[in-house]
Amino acid sequence: MIKHVVFFKFHPGTPDEEKSKMENGLRNLRSHIPEIKNFELGKDVVHSERSFDFALIGTFDDLESLKKYAAHPEHQKVLKLINRICGSIKSVDFET
Repeated sequence: MIKHVVFFKFHPGTPDEEKSKMENGLRNLRSHIPEIKNFELGKDVVHSERSFDFALIGTFDDLESLKKYAAHPEHQKVLKLINRICGSIKSVDFET
């Protein structure tokens, strides 16, 4: 299994509706991309100095499944929005 963990930091002043659009877009990916085994995501609730604004944890069978997810057209659509409204994105992918 592969865990795909992503942290998002929004540009200052990003409208809430854009944030919600990103969240809904990510949530809907599970219904379009069969390679996603599990998807957890949500907004930061601590708001510390080192916090990111939003996180995603995806579970995939293997690296090939993760690559299919990354290249999927529905993921690419959401990624365009993410790249527009986020100033920083960090990720790590590891085997479990």
